[in-house]
Amino acid sequence: MIREKLKSTVRDIHDFPKPGIVFKDVTPIFKDPQLCTDIVNSFAELYADKEIDVIAGIESRGFLFGLMLANRLGVPFVPVRKPGKLPCAIVSKTYDLEYGSACIEIHKDAFVSGSRVLIHDDLLATGGTASAAGELVKELGGIVAGYCFIISLDFLKGKEKLAIHSPDITSLVSY
Repeated sequence: MIREKLKSTVRDIHDFPKPGIVFKDVTPIFKDPQLCTDIVNSFAELYADKEIDVIAGIESRGFLFGLMLANRLGVPFVPVRKPGKLPCAIVSKTYDLEYGSACIEIHKDAFVSGSRVLIHDDLLATGGTASAAGELVKELGGIVAGYCFIISLDFLKGKEKLAIHSPDITSLVSY
């Protein structure tokens, strides 16, 4: 089962990026092509029968599986990026972090109004970045069709923050 394979592959890095934090490192996943395929297949099965018009991947690890999932589902992929990385007209959203603030951006012409957008990232923690992505989708007239993550750190209650945008919040493995 994919849940067990992910749990045995993702490694814990203690005291990163600061003391007391246990960082869930997904990079070992990339060494296993079959696991990568299994991840995309799992998401594709979950969303094959749902109306998804666009996949929006959050920088940077959300690009990796987000693009593969978009290709599998036959829909466009849209990057959600850090400031200054997108070359055309953008909309941006600044949001609070536990230790400051951050900003993400998306092209104004990323999708047509009314599009059902699935937002993807590798990991859901507190939900700040994913929620900001949902706000950008809505600002552009899109509908947040759902969120999908490889990992969810449920003890940080990020799903609660995202539920205002969509009740469809999926992760392949939870801690």
